[in-house]
Amino acid sequence: MLVSLTVGKVDAGVAVLLTQDNRLIEFPSVLLPNNISSGSIVDITVSRNHAAEAASATAFQSLQKRILNTYGVKAPSPPILRLRNATQTSLVLEWDPIDLATASLKSLSLYRNGSKAGSIPRPLETRSTKISGLAIHSEYSFHLVLRTTAGTYQSEKLTCRTHKMTDLSGITVTTGVLDPQQKEALGAALDRIGGKMIDSVRIDTTHFVCTEGRGAQWEKAVEMNIPVVVPEWVDACETEGTIAGVRGYYLNADPKARQLGVIHGSSHQRTTSTLSTATSANQGRLSAQPQRSPAPEQVPEEPPLTPFPGGEMSGQPQAQTQTQEVESQDGEDDLPPPPPPPPKDEAEDSNEPTQNGEAEAAPIPEAKDEEPEAEAAEENHEETEKENTLPQNRPEDDSESANLGGAKGKGKEGEGDFNEVPL
Repeated sequence: MLVSLTVGKVDAGVAVLLTQDNRLIEFPSVLLPNNISSGSIVDITVSRNHAAEAASATAFQSLQKRILNTYGVKAPSPPILRLRNATQTSLVLEWDPIDLATASLKSLSLYRNGSKAGSIPRPLETRSTKISGLAIHSEYSFHLVLRTTAGTYQSEKLTCRTHKMTDLSGITVTTGVLDPQQKEALGAALDRIGGKMIDSVRIDTTHFVCTEGRGAQWEKAVEMNIPVVVPEWVDACETEGTIAGVRGYYLNADPKARQLGVIHGSSHQRTTSTLSTATSANQGRLSAQPQRSPAPEQVPEEPPLTPFPGGEMSGQPQAQTQTQEVESQDGEDDLPPPPPPPPKDEAEDSNEPTQNGEAEAAPIPEAKDEEPEAEAAEENHEETEKENTLPQNRPEDDSESANLGGAKGKGKEGEGDFNEVPL
C-alpha cells in the first residue's frame, strides 16, 4: 500500500508528517531522505512480511520447549535415608547424594520420632551423621526433609534400634601401631564377637586400637574424640560377653583400675553365695544337734593349797569332796551340809602371782594315797544313789535335786563334775 504524506516540520530526531485529512504523524527523521524540507511530499509503502513472522514464531516455540525440558520435566528427588552402624548408645545414619535437578537448595533437616533433631550442615557435601546419647536397646524413627525452590521433599521413615549390652556386632575398630601378630589376633577376636575392622578413621569408628600414640590416624581419632584403647580391650569384651569399660584400657591407664565385668562379677557372686550357703548349712547343722543343759561351773583341777590355821580350804581334790558328801549322808542328820565349791573367781585368784611376781607353791598330794580313797568314795556314792532312788527313801525336795542331778549326772566319772547328793 502506497501512502503520500506532506512534511510539515523537520527536527533533528523527529519529523512531523501531515495526511490528506490533516492528521499529524510523528516519524523518525532518520528514515526520511537527506534533502527533505518542510512542504516536501514523500511516498511510504507499507507491506506485511510473512517470512519474518514464521521465523519469529518458530524461535519462540523452541524457547518454550527448552524451558519446559530444563525446569518442568525433572524435579528434585526425595532423599534416601539408611542405617550405617548401630551401637548400644549411638546410631550412624547415611543417605545418597542430594539430587536437586534444576532447583536451588534451601535446607536439609533430620527428624527423630516426629520432632526436628537439627539441620544438616553443608547438605551438598555431608552424607552421614551420628546421633549419640541414645538409650540402650531402644527403638527410634528418623526421616529427612529437603526444602528447595521447587518444593519440599521428605524421605521415608527409617526405624532402627540400638543394641543390647551383650550385642558386640556394633564394634568398629580402626588399628594404629600394632605388631602383625597382634593385628591378626585382633581381627580373629573381632570376627568371633561379630565386630569389624576398617582401615581408616571414619564417622562409624567406635574404637581406635594401638599400642603407641602416634601417626596420622591416631591424631584423627583423638580429634574426633574416639576412644584410643589397647588390644586387651577386645579380649575383655570377648571374655565378659559384653561391652567392657574403656577407662582401664587407655594407653596410659593403670591395669589395676580395670573393673570386673559381668562374668567375673557373677563368678565372684557365685563364690560368695557358695560360702554363705556353706556357713548357713554349718549353722543349721549345729542348731539341729541336741542342746545339752549347761553344766555347772566346775572348779579347775588344781593341787590343794595348804590351809592356814582356822582358815577355809580354797581347793580340794574331787575324791575327798565326794567322800565328805557320802560320809555326811551316812552319818548324823544334824550335821551341816558340806560347804559349796568355791567360786571360779576365787580359784582364779589363787593362781594369780603374789606381789613379788611368784606364785605360791602348794604341796602336791601323793597319787598313791588318793587312789584308794577315790575308789571307796565312788563305790559309796553309787550305793547312796541307789538307795535314794527308792520311793521310801526319796526326800521331799527330791524334784529340785533330781533336776540338778539329772543334768549333772550325764558326765563321765572322773571328769571333775560334782554329783550333789540330797540330804
